[in-house]
Amino acid sequence: MLTICVALAASFVHHRIALDREDSLMDPPGTMVSVDGHRMHVYTEGGEGAAPDAPTLVFLAGGGTASPVLDFTPLFSRLSGDYRIAVVERLGYGYSDVADEPRDVDTVLSETRQALVEAGVHGPYVLLPHSMSGLTAIRWAQVRPEEVAGIVGLDAAVPQSYSDITIPNSLLLHAFSVVAKLGLTRLVPSFADGRPAIASGGLSAEDEEVYRAILYRRTETTPMIREIEAVKENAEKVGAAPPPQVPMLFFTSNGEGTGIDTDTWRGYQRAFLDTVHDSRQVILNSGHYVHDYETDTIAHAARNFLDGLDDPPH
Repeated sequence: MLTICVALAASFVHHRIALDREDSLMDPPGTMVSVDGHRMHVYTEGGEGAAPDAPTLVFLAGGGTASPVLDFTPLFSRLSGDYRIAVVERLGYGYSDVADEPRDVDTVLSETRQALVEAGVHGPYVLLPHSMSGLTAIRWAQVRPEEVAGIVGLDAAVPQSYSDITIPNSLLLHAFSVVAKLGLTRLVPSFADGRPAIASGGLSAEDEEVYRAILYRRTETTPMIREIEAVKENAEKVGAAPPPQVPMLFFTSNGEGTGIDTDTWRGYQRAFLDTVHDSRQVILNSGHYVHDYETDTIAHAARNFLDGLDDPPH
C-alpha cells in the first residue's frame, strides 16, 4: 500500500510539473466570452470569400472530445476559404471553463447560442455536429428553425441512438477522472496517440503538442460526466418533438467506436432521416470520428450540399 501511495504521489507531482511546463501552450486562439458567469471559448476563421448572406458553419463536438477546435481543424480548414466557420467549445472542453452546470439539452443549447452572440457570430447557421451533439443540433432546429439553414451530421447521434445503449456507471467515470487528475494517463502513450485527431495525421506537429496539453487537462471533466448522465433523458426529450424540417446531410460511419454494430448504427440515422423531407445519408467505411479520417470526402460533399441549400428540396 505504501508503494502504491508513493507511486501515485510521484505521478501527481510529475503531472503538475508537466502542466506548468505546458502553460505556454494554453493561449486560446479564439475569443473568450462570458456566458452565465463562466468563460467559453469560441474560435472563428475564414469567410473572406463568402457571399454576404452565406450561413456560418458552426461545429459542435462530440462527448469527451478534449479539444474541439483542433479536432475539427482538418475539416474546417478546407471550408473556411469560402465560409465563415465557428467552433463553440462547451463548458469542460478545450479552453472553456470547467463548471458543474446542468447538462440538459436546452441548457447546453442556450449556452452555445449565447456564446456565439457574445462572440459576434450571428445566424443563419449550418450546424456540423459530431456524435452526441447531434441531439443539440436537432433540438436547435426544433426550437429555433429560423436560425438553422441546415445540418451536416458528422456521424451525429439521433434520439434513437440512445434507446438501447448502456450508459457507463457514474462511479467509474468519476474514478477515471481521478486517474487523469493524478497524471496516470500520461504514463500510457496510446492514451494520446490513439486519439483520432492525432492518429489520423491531420494535425501539424505543433497542433499535436497543443492537443496533448489540452487532453491532459480536459479528460472526463465534470461537464463531460454530467452530459453522459443526462444523455438518455436528452434523447427522449428531443425524440418527443417532431423532427425538424431543415435540409440535412449525414455522414455515417461503420459504427466503430460507438459500441453499436454497423447495421444498427447506420439504421438509426437512416430511420431518422426518413422523417426529414430534404435529407441525404453518405455511408463511410471509417470509425466514429469521420471528419478526422474522411476529411476530403466530407469537405467535397459538404460544399455541394451548401451550394444547393437555396435549391428546392428533392
